[in-house]
Amino acid sequence: MPTLVALVAIALAFDYINGFHDAANAIATVVSTRVLTPRTAVVWAAFFNFVAFVIFPLHVAHTIGTDIIDPKIINDDVLFGALGGAIVWNLITWFYGLPSSSSHALVGGLIGAGVCKGGFSIVRSGVVKTAIFIVVSPVLGMVLGGGMMILVAWIFRRASPGRIDRWFRRLQLLSSALFSLGHGANDAQKTMGIIMAMLIAKGRLRSGAHMPIWVILACQLAMGLGTLSGGWRIVRTMGMGLTKLKPFGGFCAETGAAGMLFAASALGIPVSTTHTITGAIVGVGWVNRPSGVRWRVALRIVWAWVFTIQAAALVAAAIYFGLRALRT
Repeated sequence: MPTLVALVAIALAFDYINGFHDAANAIATVVSTRVLTPRTAVVWAAFFNFVAFVIFPLHVAHTIGTDIIDPKIINDDVLFGALGGAIVWNLITWFYGLPSSSSHALVGGLIGAGVCKGGFSIVRSGVVKTAIFIVVSPVLGMVLGGGMMILVAWIFRRASPGRIDRWFRRLQLLSSALFSLGHGANDAQKTMGIIMAMLIAKGRLRSGAHMPIWVILACQLAMGLGTLSGGWRIVRTMGMGLTKLKPFGGFCAETGAAGMLFAASALGIPVSTTHTITGAIVGVGWVNRPSGVRWRVALRIVWAWVFTIQAAALVAAAIYFGLRALRT
């Protein structure tokens, strides 16, 4: 029982860190366009992060819990290693202001610890699906963000700049709420999947049981509280480092990215909200003025993406072997 409590606490700690690490995804555009103050923005985002479970089914939780590594090899050391690897990588990238993917850090942690325990006992279909969307999510985010920019610019082509700015300051409240809903639906479910897997592995739940309501509420609350804490280092990179945004562009980036997250959550695909919103911001900036995109900053972000799964897997493997050594 004490080990189970410790594992749940560490899983919720990861969820909390995920929230403040990814707070930038939900609030960077609305803060950088000065539609909301930073503190108001995090409260706004945290609320919609929390209520996402009311709207979206728990397909992503199932993918993380059963479709990354074989549930039969899950034990305490695997879970400690997976969560530890994801947390360490999140804290490193937060310290350096890099908007890396908490989702892929968790997947990397599961793979690293899982391979140490059971060899290559990974669920190929789930890992391949996740790997494909490492590329697909930022590209689709860029296409959707840029496409929204072109469409909305054409619709409002005869409106004065001042009127457009006033309208989209209000509309950006809606778009940031939609993106926060998508973030809460996709990211909080990943921790739900981990906790569900450990409850089944310890015989507390039978396979195929419904997700306990306390797990859902605890994960959504931890994510919301993390968002309230705000990851200001990453906000500066996302909202101001990539390109200069106005309310019009912020609305297009958030709406395009939210559409991608809604579709992925409905299909049970654990995508990166970081990849998605970054792609959408770049798409908006490229349509507006290609030279206005700070491609050097974008390249730094891409390198963080490339190394996330491998780095988290290596840390998870080190933690797994360290725990095994302590037991002998």
